Amino acid sequence: MSASIPKLDNTMASTLAIRDVVKTYTMGAETIHALRGVTLDIDRNEYVAIMGPSGSGKSTLMNVIGCLDVPTSGTYSLEGEMVADKTESELADIRNRLIGFVFQTFNLIPRANILHNVELPLIYGGVSRAERRRLAEQALVRVGLQDRMTHKPNELSGGQRQRVAIARALVFNPSILLADEPTGNLDSKTGDEIMRMFDELHSSGQTIIVVTHEDYIAQHALRTIFLKDGMIETDRRQAKIQGLGAAG
Repeated sequence: MSASIPKLDNTMASTLAIRDVVKTYTMGAETIHALRGVTLDIDRNEYVAIMGPSGSGKSTLMNVIGCLDVPTSGTYSLEGEMVADKTESELADIRNRLIGFVFQTFNLIPRANILHNVELPLIYGGVSRAERRRLAEQALVRVGLQDRMTHKPNELSGGQRQRVAIARALVFNPSILLADEPTGNLDSKTGDEIMRMFDELHSSGQTIIVVTHEDYIAQHALRTIFLKDGMIETDRRQAKIQGLGAAG
């Protein structure tokens, strides 16, 4: 498993604040109301699961939180920066600096070794070559893959590839680790290993938001937000359940 993960500085409390966010889409003559006035705060070092049925708005909310989309109306503040009025290039900069993405499909470059895959956000961020290598190596140590740095993705298991994706997400020390169905392409045992890594990252001070439809994944979080018809139906905090594992 991973090496010891260093603690993060938690001197700031609030990471993001969403106020009365509405998101609509036009499809032909029809207007789709994906989000209907969502208000939400997530503090530093929270571990939050976002759930809801198909069409509930959870993917749209994830896209707004991840600065992949902007609200039709309402405000969104991330680490004190107002996001809703940013240009696309400014949003790309915020995504690169403040948000680490983990997707179920890994999104790795097949022909590049995993060290280069992890370096990619740093290349886009204009980090020097020597510093890129240092930070990428450090991130791979954090996820326990220091002995696989020269391997290509097709030489790794599914769980190892997801750990590479997590290392890439962590390489800029982001404010938020945003994971969309992170165990969706993994078997139950490997999925459990990935979720234990998220638990460890949260214990080190990382703010984590997981979008999932799986109850056992949401049980790793300390707070679950359930969406229905574009609105928050419930927002509850829960105690950590020990000895979690996938059903079956």
